[in-house]
Amino acid sequence: MYEPIRSKSVHQMADPDQGQFPHRSREEELDIQLAGHLAALLAVTDELGDDAAAERIAQQVARLRGAPPARHAGLTGADPSALHRRAHALAGRALVVAASRADTAVAILAAERMDAHTAALGDSSLVGTP
Repeated sequence: MYEPIRSKSVHQMADPDQGQFPHRSREEELDIQLAGHLAALLAVTDELGDDAAAERIAQQVARLRGAPPARHAGLTGADPSALHRRAHALAGRALVVAASRADTAVAILAAERMDAHTAALGDSSLVGTP
């Protein structure tokens, strides 16, 4: 009923050079995402003035990126409780990505930062707390 195709196809792939440039692996993508979350957490931590925590975060960003991070240059004058809520959310995001890539050091650091910001807020201003 059907005749088999005997000639070469005239169709081409949409991108014939697809294999000619490097692609990032899942681990590399997670490293980039984690470094971004930590860099944002670093900026908020610098604004809050917690130098010891900021140095620990900066060390992890430098390890992930291979270069020291840019530090937060100016203060925004934002409400400290808003900064603590933002830092708590950023630390939570970092914790999720760190757990996904099995980075124990960053996971521990992120959990500690979440605890510190929860304590600074008095446990009552975060979503999900009674």
